[in-house]
Amino acid sequence: MENCLFCNIIEGNVPSTKVYEDEHVYAFLDINPINVGHTLVIPKEHCADIHDIPEDTLQHIMSVVKKLSTAIKKSTELDGINISMNNGKAAGQIIFHSHIHIIPRFEKDGFEPWKSKREYKEGEAAKIAERIQEELL
Repeated sequence: MENCLFCNIIEGNVPSTKVYEDEHVYAFLDINPINVGHTLVIPKEHCADIHDIPEDTLQHIMSVVKKLSTAIKKSTELDGINISMNNGKAAGQIIFHSHIHIIPRFEKDGFEPWKSKREYKEGEAAKIAERIQEELL
């Protein structure tokens, strides 16, 4: 897509610090990292979010995420790692080309990705689980 930042990065029209590339995936350091080594993994094919990615592409992306996570772990002195994907504006997605964040974590780094805001009411968890299961059929 012509106006997509990540498509332009893949095409070489916008600079990036590449850490990995293959036929289907491109990975580069985030320009606004949470911590050193924060990497974005994107499909080369433009897909808006997780609902738009072909299943085989998503499987390949996740194998790359695992490989890169191990390399990031070995190359930094991290204490943990977050794997994150924002899907949709309400979830914090800013660039609408699907991407997975690999975020190195360090003890007391101050980054808090989320805090629970609620508890399920009596019977609510069972009802939503049933609705989700029905959609899988």
